[in-house]
Amino acid sequence: MIKKLQRRFICITLIALTAAMVLVVSIVNIINWISVRQELYRTLDFIVENSTSENFADGSGAFPQNDDRQGRGGVQKIYDIRDDTYLSENFPEISESQGFRFSGKNKHMRNLVSESNWFSAFYDSSGTCRMIRHSQMTDFNEQTARELAEKALSGKKNVSFLQDYLYKIVIQDSGETDVFFLNCETKIASVRTLALLSALSCLGGIILAWIFVSLSSRKAVEPTIRNMEQQKQFITNASHELKTPLTVISTNMELLQMDLPDNPWIRSTQKQTAQMRHLVDELVYLSRMEEESAPLVMERLNLSEILTETAEPFIAMAEYQGKEMKLDIDNPLSVTGDRASIQRLISTLCDNAVKYAAGSEPILLAAKAEGRHTVITISNEITEPLTKMQCDQLFHRFYRTDTSRSKEKQKGFGIGLAIAAAIVEKHGGSINASMQDGSRIVFTCLLPIK
Repeated sequence: MIKKLQRRFICITLIALTAAMVLVVSIVNIINWISVRQELYRTLDFIVENSTSENFADGSGAFPQNDDRQGRGGVQKIYDIRDDTYLSENFPEISESQGFRFSGKNKHMRNLVSESNWFSAFYDSSGTCRMIRHSQMTDFNEQTARELAEKALSGKKNVSFLQDYLYKIVIQDSGETDVFFLNCETKIASVRTLALLSALSCLGGIILAWIFVSLSSRKAVEPTIRNMEQQKQFITNASHELKTPLTVISTNMELLQMDLPDNPWIRSTQKQTAQMRHLVDELVYLSRMEEESAPLVMERLNLSEILTETAEPFIAMAEYQGKEMKLDIDNPLSVTGDRASIQRLISTLCDNAVKYAAGSEPILLAAKAEGRHTVITISNEITEPLTKMQCDQLFHRFYRTDTSRSKEKQKGFGIGLAIAAAIVEKHGGSINASMQDGSRIVFTCLLPIK
């Protein structure tokens, strides 16, 4: 129980921390991508507004650009599709008179434009590519540029991303078309780098959090563990204190029965005393089994043999009650565990099945190996189907499906399945209950082979 509580604390804490870190990282990366994207759109819009074919009076498509590599003047490179030649003209530094208008607030835009790599393709009204302008490209291939332009024109969007480019299609009133491409490789790479670094940082943070939480989990749940230990100690002490008066009552009833052998009050008292002694023993056993240092002797066991031997008296008990119990056990099956505890587990499940079995269908006890576990299932028909919540609560102490806790309907204390769950958990396994076909309850127990 303590280990289960620690694991649950670690899981909940890690899930909360992971969710918070992933949320923060996601928000940072989304905001960064939105900011970069808006900047790219603004840069491309500014280039388009000042660089369409309508801005060139001579029709050559030449557009003044500043190229620091050529000194204060720049060389405008224009690829003429018609003649398969380059046109080159020298232009002075960018100025307001040449179409770029920068205000005091727009100095950042001037820097962006001057640092950007972009090119454009000009199509006439017939859809023929006439020229490609690429003075702002450091590494350029005309064939690649034409292919990109064709893909952009064949798409359904006028503004979108294509490979590492952001493009925009501008259709003039004359029917001519300009396709502008802004190289976004550097910006996209920075976004990817930030995403990768933040993801690695998030992963590192999760690992560090897992280490820290694992080391401190015991300290965090220590008050709860202390309360649980005190509760178990109280149950153990109270049970021992009850044994003495119960023994006295039982002895006195036996002496009285010698004088009054047919007295119904004596018989009723003896019956209730026996039930109380049994309950006390069950509580002591459960309390010890739930202790962190339960006295178990772990050894290699022949589970097939133990199942057959333990179930044998319950087969006779079921037959006596007009019921049928069948076994379907693979041989050989082996587990590592405490023999007495495993026998107690099987007898508890068999006893529960025989007590509450209804209908004409037989009780079925089956066992087989699946991977690293041995799976034990026992099923029987019941009078009223249970909900999933009721099936989960069957393993709680003193839980009964009959909320009125009627003595006429009660066949036990509601503690047997809690003991079964404690035994399974102590062996590193799991147990659950579920409904099958609407009228049959199935208890499934997984025990590790090693």
